[in-house]
Amino acid sequence: MNTTNNLKTKNIVVTRVFDAPVEQVWKAWSDPEYVRQWWGPTGFSCPMAEMDFREGGTSLVCMRAPKEFGGQDMYNTWTYKQIVPLQQIEFIQNFADQTGNKADPALHGLPPDAPQEVRNLVTFKALSGDSAPQPETGKTEVTVTEFDWTVGPIMEMSKAGLEQCLDKMAAIFAKE
Repeated sequence: MNTTNNLKTKNIVVTRVFDAPVEQVWKAWSDPEYVRQWWGPTGFSCPMAEMDFREGGTSLVCMRAPKEFGGQDMYNTWTYKQIVPLQQIEFIQNFADQTGNKADPALHGLPPDAPQEVRNLVTFKALSGDSAPQPETGKTEVTVTEFDWTVGPIMEMSKAGLEQCLDKMAAIFAKE
């Protein structure tokens, strides 16, 4: 009996409505100034975001743990498979070293069931209320799907981290 086939996988899906027009929310995913403000869960910072935002391009992002969690830097790459402007971004997220080479997640202190790579799909939908929004106003619905997680604590940790990143993104729009 092959026990590896008994591992259950599940997609993480998080949908959030932002109080910002789709162009601004799109920029939060593509502009390094924005990415540095929201990448990483609560308490983490993003000291570096080198964006190569184009199909076939690879961005390198760093999240820094707070001192009470060890203060280490954790790097990820986002390799873009498909970009449909203002509609969707599909990328493969990998753990990496500081130069962008793939790295074992265990080197970042993660458990053995942490995946090396995760396919992500981010979709954007401009929302309008009863009255048509002005071009500089409006709301945007974003759905982030992370595919094929092994069900367990690392999946739940990733979902919580994603939700906290999106909370930080919402706070950016609240200030603007």
